[in-house]
Amino acid sequence: MWDFRLGQAIGLMLRTLPFIIFRLVVYFGVALAYVLMTGVGAGVGWGVGGFGDEGFRAASTFWGGAIGFGIVGAVMYVLREYLLYVVKAGHIAVLVELLAGQSLPEGRGQIQHASQVVKQRFGQASALFVVDQLIKGVLRSLVGIVRTVFRILPIPGAQQFLRIVQAFLRVAIGFIDEVILAYCIRTRSTNTWASSRDALVLYGQNLKPMMKNAAWLTLIIYLLSFLVFLVMLAPAALVAYLIPGGWSATGLLIALLFAWSVKAAVFEPLAVTCMMQVYFNVIEGQTPDPEWEAKLDGMSKKFRELKQKVASEQTTQTNEASAFDRGQA
Repeated sequence: MWDFRLGQAIGLMLRTLPFIIFRLVVYFGVALAYVLMTGVGAGVGWGVGGFGDEGFRAASTFWGGAIGFGIVGAVMYVLREYLLYVVKAGHIAVLVELLAGQSLPEGRGQIQHASQVVKQRFGQASALFVVDQLIKGVLRSLVGIVRTVFRILPIPGAQQFLRIVQAFLRVAIGFIDEVILAYCIRTRSTNTWASSRDALVLYGQNLKPMMKNAAWLTLIIYLLSFLVFLVMLAPAALVAYLIPGGWSATGLLIALLFAWSVKAAVFEPLAVTCMMQVYFNVIEGQTPDPEWEAKLDGMSKKFRELKQKVASEQTTQTNEASAFDRGQA
């Protein structure tokens, strides 16, 4: 079946409880902002709809709610770098240290400690965001290998099965890119681009066990999220009843939002922790395979961009070292 230790991963979640609480506050805050702005927009639309007939009121209520929802979505798009930098990367940093057997500060000190670690490894949020986007681009190319294999298999119904596999893998990439960031933090490399390259090559040469575990985790996480969605339906229906216009779909939307917030705050870091267990276990004692590096170089434009960043950073570090030596002389 799978190769991760779910009990240990849950234990690590409990040991990073300050981060779990922080994530819950952030993501529930986001969900609440969506609900409130959708309600406010619907209320404004309902009021404007008073100048027309029932059909006009229903349409203006819908579009008012949609605009409110869209405003929050636009704000979240702007804040995505911050969420990656402070919330996700910070949590990964403390999980890496716990997996290595190190001790951590208690309470809010955990979050401050994580911020320092992330800043040392990646600098500013924009730099981490660029690294993450390149990693995701390379991972999408690796998913393409799996897609190609299924296309050439002479199995009846393989194409229908492929669509399901692709949906799973697209979600799984969201877990795996954070594992690559974890490798960068764990190695404490002075060249983040180089450690990202090595991590991706190591991932590629262990593609089968990584994809297998990612698929299992995707299934587990979405089953848990569905259960949360069912639990949230009753309170969400009450909130929907209070929103002007009383759309039948509003309760479903609210339940989905709060299920998403639990998934992002609790289930996703659990999945990432499990993937870190598998990844660090399978790569132990391995070195990046030049053949796999060549494969990635040939199939992924993003990987070639990453290698250019590696070379540029190495040149910069060499020049800085030379300037320092001349200054010492």
